[in-house]
Amino acid sequence: MKLPTMADHITDLYVSHCEADEQYLQSRGFKKVNVDLNKGVGGNFIYIWYRKQSGHAPITKIQLTFNDEMARGLDRVGYTKIDKDLSAGAGGDYIYLWYYRGSGEFNTPIVDIYVTTVAESEVCMLRNSWERLTCDLNRNSKGNWIHVWVKRERQTYICDVAATDSFSSDEQMLRAGYIRMDEDTSRGGKGSFVFIWYRQTINPQRALTDLQVSTNGSERQVLAQRNYQKVNVNLNEGTDGSAVYLWYKTGESDNPIKATVLLLNPEAVKEHENAGVNVLKRNLNTGNKGWTEYLCFYQ
Repeated sequence: MKLPTMADHITDLYVSHCEADEQYLQSRGFKKVNVDLNKGVGGNFIYIWYRKQSGHAPITKIQLTFNDEMARGLDRVGYTKIDKDLSAGAGGDYIYLWYYRGSGEFNTPIVDIYVTTVAESEVCMLRNSWERLTCDLNRNSKGNWIHVWVKRERQTYICDVAATDSFSSDEQMLRAGYIRMDEDTSRGGKGSFVFIWYRQTINPQRALTDLQVSTNGSERQVLAQRNYQKVNVNLNEGTDGSAVYLWYKTGESDNPIKATVLLLNPEAVKEHENAGVNVLKRNLNTGNKGWTEYLCFYQ
């Protein structure tokens, strides 16, 4: 197998809002991901652009933010913000893209980037080792469900999962190499901002082999008896709903987890189920009036 060279890695990212932006980026060797980030809602024609430069450090992590609190930890640990709203003119949340050039065990260089606008594309992308950023770029507008995807130079596996119910530990999590799944697990439930986090490894022997979700006491008891480990943050924290927890297991299988995805789009849930994907059909917003959210994972 041919391993990527430094010139294969994405080293720079940018976003265009207008034709003048596009001309500027083209003149500097950037390539456009030719999918409008405002598809289905009007607004500006917005595109992501990338560049690969020999001798420059590769980008290893990309995060999205939809409020100011999410941005603080990223800024403190050295993420670079592209200060152009990814949903400008669409009437939804202000969404920004941040990237990081890291090194070490939990940083695998990114070699490609893409954008999807329909649920039918997701299963194929994931099966071909693409990794989906969680936040919908049309969040709180009425257009297509739009997701950014990245591909890394080597296959990665999920080796740790965690959760937070406040922004106070974001800096600590980011410095420890975690990636935030940038969507609130209790969205619409009027509770705390709760996020799931994960770390990646290129070593399948270190990977998690199963994930589960509990929504009541009896489910928690069964999972504990089956030697699952609980992530000790209620994914429904602050709502009037049930206590919901994420559980994980290592070993006991030769089938490591390659990716985990948070599903809010009902069409995406249907596509994943029809494809036989491990969709955990226990709503993370059980017992409240928030969005129906399911976690799934790929092996």
